[in-house]
Amino acid sequence: MSNAELFAALGDPTRLALVSRLADGQPRSIGELVRDAAISRQALTKHLRVLERAGAVSSARLGREVRFQIEQRKLAEARAFLATVSEQWESALSRLADHVERS
Repeated sequence: MSNAELFAALGDPTRLALVSRLADGQPRSIGELVRDAAISRQALTKHLRVLERAGAVSSARLGREVRFQIEQRKLAEARAFLATVSEQWESALSRLADHVERS
């Protein structure tokens, strides 16, 4: 999945909150995740599937239960991408400042 898909998925406050809940690395079932959520189980499941398609979470069936967990590798890739973009902006701004100061 592309970073654009991941960032689009994380752009939703509900999905971002789900990622935050899973950030401790502990797999959780939909039942565990819905306990503190202000949305229905069905809506929560749809959000989790969007995150799964984007690569932010993965799921595994354990008996009758599906457990979701964060995909640290995918989020680390996104973090590295943002760091690269940040460095590029810093470099561009530095060049602009140098140019303005010389003018």
